[in-house]
Amino acid sequence: MYADRNILSPIMSVIGADWHLSKSSLGLMSTVFFTTYALMQIPAGFLADRFGRVKVLVAGYILFGVGTFFSGLVSGLGLFLIVRAVTGLGEGCYYGPQYAISSQALPKKYRGLSSAIINSGMALGISAGFIVSSYLTFTLHKSWQYSFFLFGVLTAIVAILIAVFIKDTRPEMKKTVKVKQQKVDLKILFSRNHIFTYILIFCSLYGFFGMLTWLPYYLQTVRGVSGTQTGIISSLVPWASIPGAIFFGYLSDRITNKKPLVLFLALLGAVCQIVIPYTQNYSLMITGLVIYGLVGKLALDPILVSYVAENTPSIMYSRAYSIFNFAGMVSSIFAPYITGYFADMTGHLEIGFYISGALLFIGGILFLFTNKEPNAVASAANDYMPAAQ
Repeated sequence: MYADRNILSPIMSVIGADWHLSKSSLGLMSTVFFTTYALMQIPAGFLADRFGRVKVLVAGYILFGVGTFFSGLVSGLGLFLIVRAVTGLGEGCYYGPQYAISSQALPKKYRGLSSAIINSGMALGISAGFIVSSYLTFTLHKSWQYSFFLFGVLTAIVAILIAVFIKDTRPEMKKTVKVKQQKVDLKILFSRNHIFTYILIFCSLYGFFGMLTWLPYYLQTVRGVSGTQTGIISSLVPWASIPGAIFFGYLSDRITNKKPLVLFLALLGAVCQIVIPYTQNYSLMITGLVIYGLVGKLALDPILVSYVAENTPSIMYSRAYSIFNFAGMVSSIFAPYITGYFADMTGHLEIGFYISGALLFIGGILFLFTNKEPNAVASAANDYMPAAQ
């Protein structure tokens, strides 16, 4: 999934030259994708909890595999935007159902670490999208469409593998048990802890997807890095995130109060977002990218996934994670276009990175206002959930 969505970033300059597009139009390609992706989050979560998590997951994979393949067939911005919108709808079926399956199946004491291992697939996919797209286009001199064809077919194969091997672990509430005589309803998903977690993921993803969209273009056009090297340098972020996410996910499973760890990651990530474009020293920029990978969104995400599970009844996991990811993906709708808009207006891409750093700082501070204890009704409800088969 992350390979599919990140094929575009390294070859934006080529598409822009072919179709004579402005930076705002290039940013719109990602904005359209993320708009439909975000809008699909909540419906996918409700459908998954009602009809089956694996069914929704497989249907989504087939849809965005087809969308990825057809992204290489269309010609012109208008049709490309339509196909990217369809791809976004398909990918929007992933987050809530998948994390509901994993959170239900895995013991609480391993949720942070296991989520980090799952997220390593995200990191590998981002790297694959960057490197393969750059290599095929700039080294082998294939047409930019070739990458979309390749990953579209691979995605369809993955859909088949999910359908065959993944089992649905959707629980049912025991009818004879009342959780402290309180009805488990949607209000639980908007507790204080949920709301500030949603805000933080919004701030974190704004910078993350703004960087994924524009970093290869920034390296090529501002820093003068060759097209063959941008995929490798941009991949430093996801590659560094794998050991960072696993370490911090492991650490979060062994501490009761996650606030200091979350604040540390958010503030250090914010500093990196500012240092990367500000410094003129090439080595310092590379160092900033590596550190951001270690402590950024991919390291923070597993901790927040675990935190959401602690505050949510397992029967509502798909809905909770869909709202959680929707909150984050709303930021990604704006980040690519806003960065492109300010680049057109000021002639500088750097301002987009500075905005990202400021938002991540704000999100980290606001997370300090969460309650120390998990939602009591959610914790009690989980005690009555039948074990995953």
